[in-house]
Amino acid sequence: MPLTVTDQIEIADWEITEQFVRSSGPGGQNVNKVSTAVELRFEAERSPNLPAPVKTRLRRLAGRRWTKDGAIVIQVEETRSQARNREIARERLAELVRKALVVPKRRVKTKPTKGSVERRIKAKKERGEVKKLRGKVG
Repeated sequence: MPLTVTDQIEIADWEITEQFVRSSGPGGQNVNKVSTAVELRFEAERSPNLPAPVKTRLRRLAGRRWTKDGAIVIQVEETRSQARNREIARERLAELVRKALVVPKRRVKTKPTKGSVERRIKAKKERGEVKKLRGKVG
Protein backbone atom coordinates (compact mmCIF):
# COMPACT_ATOMS: atom_id res chain seq x y z
CA MET A 1 0.00 0.00 0.00
CA PRO A 2 1.39 3.42 -0.94
CA LEU A 3 2.34 5.86 1.80
CA THR A 4 0.33 9.09 1.61
CA VAL A 5 2.35 12.09 2.79
CA THR A 6 0.06 14.91 1.61
CA ASP A 7 -2.81 15.17 -0.86
CA GLN A 8 -0.32 15.78 -3.68
CA ILE A 9 2.55 13.50 -2.63
CA GLU A 10 2.27 9.74 -2.33
CA ILE A 11 5.22 7.38 -1.97
CA ALA A 12 4.88 4.21 -4.05
CA ASP A 13 5.66 0.73 -2.73
CA TRP A 14 8.66 0.24 -5.02
CA GLU A 15 10.37 3.26 -3.43
CA ILE A 16 10.25 1.72 0.08
CA THR A 17 11.94 -1.48 1.18
CA GLU A 18 11.49 -2.85 4.67
CA GLN A 19 13.79 -5.30 6.35
CA PHE A 20 13.03 -6.87 9.70
CA VAL A 21 15.94 -7.55 12.02
CA ARG A 22 16.37 -8.71 15.59
CA SER A 23 15.93 -5.96 18.12
CA SER A 24 18.32 -5.18 20.96
CA GLY A 25 17.45 -4.32 24.53
CA PRO A 26 14.91 -5.82 26.94
CA GLY A 27 12.36 -8.40 25.85
CA GLY A 28 13.66 -11.63 27.32
CA GLN A 29 13.77 -14.69 25.12
CA ASN A 30 11.41 -13.01 22.64
CA VAL A 31 14.19 -10.63 21.57
CA ASN A 32 16.41 -13.59 20.62
CA LYS A 33 13.74 -15.37 18.56
CA VAL A 34 11.65 -12.74 16.75
CA SER A 35 12.76 -10.07 14.27
CA THR A 36 10.68 -7.13 15.49
CA ALA A 37 12.92 -4.18 14.64
CA VAL A 38 12.28 -2.59 11.24
CA GLU A 39 14.80 -0.98 8.90
CA LEU A 40 12.90 1.15 6.37
CA ARG A 41 14.78 2.31 3.28
CA PHE A 42 13.31 5.03 1.05
CA GLU A 43 14.96 5.69 -2.32
CA ALA A 44 14.56 9.48 -2.08
CA GLU A 45 16.99 10.46 -4.85
CA ARG A 46 15.19 8.30 -7.45
CA SER A 47 11.68 9.24 -6.32
CA PRO A 48 9.64 10.78 -9.17
CA ASN A 49 7.07 12.16 -6.68
CA LEU A 50 9.45 14.62 -4.99
CA PRO A 51 10.57 17.87 -6.67
CA ALA A 52 14.31 18.69 -6.67
CA PRO A 53 14.16 21.48 -4.01
CA VAL A 54 12.27 19.13 -1.67
CA LYS A 55 14.94 16.45 -2.18
CA THR A 56 17.65 18.99 -1.30
CA ARG A 57 15.88 20.01 1.92
CA LEU A 58 15.16 16.36 2.71
CA ARG A 59 18.85 15.53 2.40
CA ARG A 60 19.71 18.27 4.91
CA LEU A 61 16.97 17.20 7.33
CA ALA A 62 17.83 13.49 7.12
CA GLY A 63 21.46 14.06 8.17
CA ARG A 64 23.18 10.77 8.97
CA ARG A 65 20.15 8.78 7.82
CA TRP A 66 20.91 9.79 4.21
CA THR A 67 23.11 7.22 2.43
CA LYS A 68 25.68 7.83 -0.31
CA ASP A 69 23.38 6.34 -2.95
CA GLY A 70 20.58 8.78 -2.06
CA ALA A 71 18.36 6.69 0.20
CA ILE A 72 16.98 7.44 3.65
CA VAL A 73 17.30 4.66 6.22
CA ILE A 74 15.05 4.76 9.27
CA GLN A 75 15.48 2.17 12.03
CA VAL A 76 12.80 1.58 14.66
CA GLU A 77 12.94 -0.88 17.54
CA GLU A 78 10.74 0.91 20.06
CA THR A 79 8.04 -1.69 20.64
CA ARG A 80 7.96 -5.48 20.81
CA SER A 81 5.45 -5.54 17.96
CA GLN A 82 6.75 -5.77 14.41
CA ALA A 83 3.59 -4.19 12.99
CA ARG A 84 3.74 -1.23 15.39
CA ASN A 85 7.45 -0.63 14.64
CA ARG A 86 6.59 -0.66 10.94
CA GLU A 87 3.83 1.93 11.47
CA ILE A 88 6.19 4.16 13.48
CA ALA A 89 8.89 3.96 10.78
CA ARG A 90 6.43 4.84 8.00
CA GLU A 91 5.02 7.75 10.05
CA ARG A 92 8.56 9.09 10.72
CA LEU A 93 9.33 8.99 7.01
CA ALA A 94 6.09 10.82 6.19
CA GLU A 95 6.84 13.45 8.86
CA LEU A 96 10.37 13.95 7.49
CA VAL A 97 9.01 14.49 3.96
CA ARG A 98 6.34 16.89 5.31
CA LYS A 99 9.05 18.96 7.01
CA ALA A 100 11.03 19.06 3.74
CA LEU A 101 7.96 20.39 1.90
CA VAL A 102 7.97 23.59 3.98
CA VAL A 103 9.89 26.31 2.14
CA PRO A 104 11.95 28.32 4.66
CA LYS A 105 11.39 32.07 4.70
CA ARG A 106 14.20 34.18 3.25
CA ARG A 107 15.88 36.37 5.83
CA VAL A 108 15.52 40.06 5.07
CA LYS A 109 18.53 42.07 6.20
CA THR A 110 17.61 45.01 8.38
CA LYS A 111 19.53 48.22 8.87
CA PRO A 112 19.79 49.90 12.27
CA THR A 113 18.01 53.26 12.52
CA LYS A 114 20.06 56.43 12.44
CA GLY A 115 18.97 57.22 16.01
CA SER A 116 20.08 53.83 17.36
CA VAL A 117 23.51 54.18 15.67
CA GLU A 118 23.96 57.66 17.19
CA ARG A 119 22.91 56.44 20.66
CA ARG A 120 25.37 53.54 20.43
CA ILE A 121 28.27 55.82 19.43
CA LYS A 122 27.37 58.35 22.15
CA ALA A 123 27.34 55.58 24.79
CA LYS A 124 30.73 54.31 23.54
CA LYS A 125 32.24 57.81 23.78
CA GLU A 126 30.91 58.27 27.31
CA ARG A 127 32.29 54.89 28.35
CA GLY A 128 35.66 55.78 26.79
CA GLU A 129 35.72 59.05 28.81
CA VAL A 130 35.04 57.13 32.03
CA LYS A 131 37.92 54.77 31.26
CA LYS A 132 40.26 57.64 30.30
CA LEU A 133 39.62 59.30 33.70
CA ARG A 134 40.83 56.16 35.47
CA GLY A 135 44.44 56.83 34.44
CA LYS A 136 47.24 57.90 36.80
CA VAL A 137 47.16 61.41 38.12
CA GLY A 138 49.84 63.79 36.80
